[in-house]
Parts: sequence; C-alpha cells; structure tokens
Amino acid sequence: MIYRETGVFKTSYAQDQAILRVPLDQYGLIFWIVLAFVIIPMTASDYALSDLATPFLIMSLAALGLNVLTGYCGQMSLGTGAFMATGGFMTYKLITAFPPPAFLTQFSILGFAPLDIHFPVMLVLAGLITAATGLLFGLPSLKIKGLYLAITTLAAQFFLIWLFIKVPWFTNYSPAGIAPAPPQTIFGIEVTGAASPVVNRYLFVLTLTALAALMVKNVTRCRHGRSWMAIRDMDIAAEIIGISPTFAKLSAFAFSSFLIGVAGALWAFVKINSVQTDAYTILVSFQVLFMVIIGGLGTVLGSFLGAAFVITVPILLNIGLTALNPGLQALGFGGFEVAMIKHIEFMIFGALIIYFLIVEPHGFARLWQIAKQKMRTWPFPY
Repeated sequence: MIYRETGVFKTSYAQDQAILRVPLDQYGLIFWIVLAFVIIPMTASDYALSDLATPFLIMSLAALGLNVLTGYCGQMSLGTGAFMATGGFMTYKLITAFPPPAFLTQFSILGFAPLDIHFPVMLVLAGLITAATGLLFGLPSLKIKGLYLAITTLAAQFFLIWLFIKVPWFTNYSPAGIAPAPPQTIFGIEVTGAASPVVNRYLFVLTLTALAALMVKNVTRCRHGRSWMAIRDMDIAAEIIGISPTFAKLSAFAFSSFLIGVAGALWAFVKINSVQTDAYTILVSFQVLFMVIIGGLGTVLGSFLGAAFVITVPILLNIGLTALNPGLQALGFGGFEVAMIKHIEFMIFGALIIYFLIVEPHGFARLWQIAKQKMRTWPFPY
C-alpha cells in the first residue's frame, strides 16, 4: 500500500514528465545516493572499493554505452573492447602530448583549490575521438543489420587492437608495448595512480558513472531517444513517419562510443594504471554484451544490474568453491585446484546466464518492473 500513484497530484508538465513520479522512488534514489557516496566510502575496505566497486562502476558505464546502441537503437555490436581501447590509448596520448597549462595549477578557486581540470577535459576529448571512430565503423549499419553488422563491428575489434599493437606511437614507443598511465589530479586531489587513495578513485568513477546514467536517461527520453527506439522497433515505419535512419543510427553509434571510450580510459587510468591491449580483448566485448542482455535491453537500470551480476558472481563462485576445499580434503577427494576452480567457475557462470535468459529473457530490469507492478496492485490481483 505504500507504493501508489493514486493521490500523487501533478500541477505542471514538468512534474508529469519527471523521471521519478512516485514519492517512494524519490526516497529510494536518495537512499542509493547516500549509500554510494557516504556509507560505502566510510565502511568498505580497500579491497572492496578497488576490486569490486570500482570495476563494477566502470563496466556499468561501458554497459550503458552499449545499451544505447543495442538496447535503445537495436544495432548489434561486438567491438566494445576496441572502443574502450581507443578511449584508453587516446587519453594517454592526449595527456602525454598536451600537459596541463601552468595557469590551471597556479590559479586557485576561492584561494584553496587549484583549477586543475586537465584530466576531465582530456577524458572528454578522448571520448569524442572514440565517438568519431564509432561513427566510422557505424557507417555499415546504414546498409546492413543484425548478424552482418555484428561481424563488421567484430572486424573493428580486431583491426583497432592490431593497430594499437603494430603502431608504437600510441604507447610513446614503449619497447614492451605497455605504457604506464601517469597519475592525474583534479582540484589538487589525486584521482588516479597506484599512490592515490582508493576512496578518491572510487568517488571519481562513481561521480562520472552517475552523471553518465543521468545523461543517458534524459537523452533516451528526448526526441533523439525516441527516434532510436523507433528505428529499433521498425526502421521502415520510422522512416515513413519522417525519422532519418542515417542520423538516428550514426548518432547512436557516436553517443555509445563516447561513453564506452570514457569507460576504457577509466579502466586504464583508475583500475590497472597502465595502457595495454591485453586489457581490451574480445572477451571484454562479450562481457559487456552479456551485461546488457542479462541486465535488460533498453534500460538504464539493466546496465547496472547486468554489470553487478557479471562482476560479482565469478568472485562469489571462486570464494565458494575455495571454501569447499577443506571439507573435500577431509573426505579424501583432494579438493579443487586453482585451474579447475577457474574452469568450474566458467561453466557455472555460463549455465547461470542461460538459466536467467530462459526464465526472464528481458533481463533483471524486467523482474524489477514486475515487482513494482505487484506493489502497485497489491493486495488486489488487478
């Protein structure tokens, strides 16, 4: 009885078009903001922040980008890892080629914080370069779709990774092909680098991911988002009513690639502190695709739920299988070896993916929508 739209009166168009129109949804959002920005940084361990929360947020951002393209516009892509690599390598090149001007570190805000916004600016520029790259590889979507489009984006995955390996300019001619990511600061606060506090890195990634989620939510509710969904549902009918398939598809590729490129830059500078192609293999592309499908196509919430499933379930399976070793050894079975645990983890994880797709093909976000509908109609069946 507490989740009702009845009695919630709206007196303006702004209130009627709000993202959260039920008071309980607004209270829930406040709870999650306080939990993410206050409680978790104060109570979580460094391991939880660096190896669980931060990778989850970065992969959620990548899943948001792919969801724009695949979930909202209906264009299949298997080149997510390559676009993440583009964001990581181009951020590194921009930062090393264009160091921050002196006035950014000398000029201060209100006399106590330097105006050091060089890193966010480089992130945006690298994202724009990745958007242009995605726009280029999105041109085949004007003529082909479905499996054939997926194959062309798969070609982008192999070509871009090959380019970053064969052209040493991208790593400043590093002999090993791996370039260390230089530490970055914002307003004098270290947000990247091995020496930076884990909380700073987590809060920085959390802020960017939250802003990206808000941006995606609003863009998909405007004219461009509606044109993406019209192309997804039936492109011929959308073209008949005046929607340009060329602009809709290419804008979806560009916007999606921008978010994915920023996620790739964060993975390089915040998570692994280096720029290397091994971090952006085709397995990453499939991982992000699994996040979108399991979480729910065409939903912002689904990107976070899918990322949480893909990131946490293998870790929990590894912990659970390792915990069984003492009992198995006591019974004389010898226990699980590290390699066997990894193989069993892959098998169970794949079985869980198949199971959830059979039970709810629309993803975890659909389960949450059903739960909310149950709360709206409880205790009445209709």
